[in-house]
Amino acid sequence: MELLIKNGFVFDPINGINGEKMDIAVKNGKIVESVHDRRAKKIDATGLTVMPGGVDIHCHIAGAEVNTGRLMRPEDHIKDTERKTTLTRSGVGYSIPSTFTTGYRYSRMGYTSLMNPSMPPLEAKHTHEELNDTPMLDKASYPLLGDWWFVLEYLQKGDLAECARYVAWMIGTTKGYAIKIVNPGGLESWGFGRNVHTIDDKVPNFDITPREIMCGLAKVNKMLNLPHTIHVHTNNLGLPGNYATTLDTMRALESVATDGKPVAHITHLQFSSFAGDDWGSMRSGAEEVAKYINAHSHITCDMGQVIFTDTTTMTADGPFEYTLYQLSGHKWVNSDVETETSGGIIPFHYKRNNAVNATQWSIALELALMIEDPWKIYLTTDHPNGGPFTAYPKIIGWLISRKARMATLKKCHKKAQKKSLLPTLKRELSLYDIAIVTRAGQAKALGLKNKGHLSVGADADIAIYNVNPETTDIARKYKTVRRAFGNAAYTIKDGKVVVKDGEIVQHVDGRTIWLDVQTAEQVKVDEEMKRRFREYWTVEYENYPVTDHYLKISDPRTIKADV
Repeated sequence: MELLIKNGFVFDPINGINGEKMDIAVKNGKIVESVHDRRAKKIDATGLTVMPGGVDIHCHIAGAEVNTGRLMRPEDHIKDTERKTTLTRSGVGYSIPSTFTTGYRYSRMGYTSLMNPSMPPLEAKHTHEELNDTPMLDKASYPLLGDWWFVLEYLQKGDLAECARYVAWMIGTTKGYAIKIVNPGGLESWGFGRNVHTIDDKVPNFDITPREIMCGLAKVNKMLNLPHTIHVHTNNLGLPGNYATTLDTMRALESVATDGKPVAHITHLQFSSFAGDDWGSMRSGAEEVAKYINAHSHITCDMGQVIFTDTTTMTADGPFEYTLYQLSGHKWVNSDVETETSGGIIPFHYKRNNAVNATQWSIALELALMIEDPWKIYLTTDHPNGGPFTAYPKIIGWLISRKARMATLKKCHKKAQKKSLLPTLKRELSLYDIAIVTRAGQAKALGLKNKGHLSVGADADIAIYNVNPETTDIARKYKTVRRAFGNAAYTIKDGKVVVKDGEIVQHVDGRTIWLDVQTAEQVKVDEEMKRRFREYWTVEYENYPVTDHYLKISDPRTIKADV
């Protein structure tokens, strides 16, 4: 199939293209130099904005925690429903939509690639089954490795080479994409009813600290040459004063950053940027965090924007969810996944008239506006923790328009208004900046070489929006921009038009992206290895790996990273 997108205003930051009027040619699912003018199907993009397909670096869309959230929240099902059409299946869910609904809603916004950021290795099969069931998108998942016993044992011994071999083995075994670390050391401590409170606290039974876990795995990540950095959910997340822990974490990782390139991605940074001594004095630590990131090149991050709505929090950080349960008294699920991680789920409602919630809302925007380089911070809500991903167009409105965010701030709790830094921030992001924070920057940070840009040879994942940058003052007409990004004029996945005027017009499956990490010496699954499985897990080794039939392997997307 040949496709020609004509006369659009193209925003392609990886190639430095900033609103130039151009044609984009597509053939066989890839962007090409040119196509046959008569044979090609044409899209007239005159007066429209053309960008690469959206990329989400961090969204909880699949796996046991998501499915448990669906089970415990029947009220979430009836709040938002997806009607069946001749092309699409019905579905339900507002903050935790069902798999097909997730794919449809992302696709309508012009998104084409997602990263599920929290996969307990023991539950990887379930995760991949749900990823396979989520259409319209390419997807990947990050195995939780920061508190895995094998990692703790080898890092405690100082044996980075052996740790790297086992991390490579686990990524291949679970068909994962990146090393995920959550509350390092805290999850293992939680199995004993404890937590860690600084990056130098000792983890029970392992004589190792969060600092050593993060720096050790950052070194392992570099040894394995993985496409994405370690993906870090910091210690003390969601607690007053935790910005100091975040600064300590970033400073600790300086020791690994020897070449000036990023070595860690700190996710949902808003939840890790609280100042104050308690909830009464809680305030923003965004200025201090942004100042550090502006002065250093080894960290990327994403916003974790809070939306004023009812949502469902879910994380591998079991201790944090217990704290949230104590604060709210809402129904609560907590778990401990043997030898690997913990988890928790709790409903939550962020309210404008709650001083803490309103301050959280402000912090994420402060970070996005005060971190000067948009290639360092990306748009997320930590879906569904800060709110559902369907709120992304609303966040874009706040980022491009001071008028929009001030209108929301004026409706917030008076105490939060006084603490907010937003009145002092006049910066308004451009469409070029939005293309960075919603696609180009995220794809670059993930090492997705064929995503996030419109170069010849790239995947033909393209979004077209009904915004004319020549005639639209986007800061003043932010509502127009918000509507446009909520309902793409066209979404093109692998060269196929899948959305037109906000409606699904073609169903595609998308692919699962995973790493086949090759090391000089592979881990041998021998009787000793199986003995350790019997000792550490309640399952036999033979029931553990994600085998090929769990993936849509007929068209595999395998990225090999060699030591």
